[in-house]
Amino acid sequence: MSVKFEKETVKTTTEGLTGAAAGLADKVKGKDGDDLLREVGNAVTKGGGPSGYLAAYLKQLQSNPLRTKMLTSGTLSGLQEFLASWIAHDRSKHGHYFTSRVPKMAIYGAFISAPLGHVLISILQKMFRGRKSLKAKIMQILISNLIVSPIQNSIYLISMAIIAGARTFHQVRATVKAGFWPVMKVSWIVSPISLAFAQQFLPETTWVPFFNIVGFIIGTYINAHTKKKRLAALRRKHYGDSSGRSQPGPRPSEDYPRPGDNYPRPGESFPPPRRDY
Repeated sequence: MSVKFEKETVKTTTEGLTGAAAGLADKVKGKDGDDLLREVGNAVTKGGGPSGYLAAYLKQLQSNPLRTKMLTSGTLSGLQEFLASWIAHDRSKHGHYFTSRVPKMAIYGAFISAPLGHVLISILQKMFRGRKSLKAKIMQILISNLIVSPIQNSIYLISMAIIAGARTFHQVRATVKAGFWPVMKVSWIVSPISLAFAQQFLPETTWVPFFNIVGFIIGTYINAHTKKKRLAALRRKHYGDSSGRSQPGPRPSEDYPRPGDNYPRPGESFPPPRRDY
């Protein structure tokens, strides 16, 4: 799906985004306060002009939507995995933060997450295009969380199981069963809030970068938190149990998954998949 994106449309969209940021700043600080959000918006969009970075991205998003989403999602997925490893100090067995999961996550983001989100969200936006009533907004949120999210989350968990080394139907099924509801709970908390914010303050053409930023931040936090919990469990196993006796086991800094590992491990959760609007 591709549409022609004229310069005037780019200018209008970026001006709308800057105005939205300014309006939110007024609500937060008052019209007489320091307009921090306006300054941030102007910096990002270069004053809302057609030569701004955001305008260039939006132009590519409209002229080549699937390709742009694939490049964005692949880059952010790989970067998210690398950044989470760095935050959690989770190194490979060679002492590097760039583990084997980084390129695998990039491939997942580019060739699975982005095309799936592109199709599902395009359908959702077509269903509610031009409908601005409160009822329509609520219905959009409900359909997104009850239909779109379960599909995306299921595909996400299947992909994570395969990336982690699952090779049989039973292993994949166990991963989906263990991770589905934890992921859905995160989605049901984050998605309605972010979608309601986008409906209120942002034009639809800017939803892709907005949801990419939200998904990247939330996903990186949860991924890093999960890695820290896993490393703590490995340290307890390696350096001793509750009785103080040393227990054999892998080094805490080893890359994962390792042969024989089950995924997800007890007590671990999954970062929510990125919402590629």
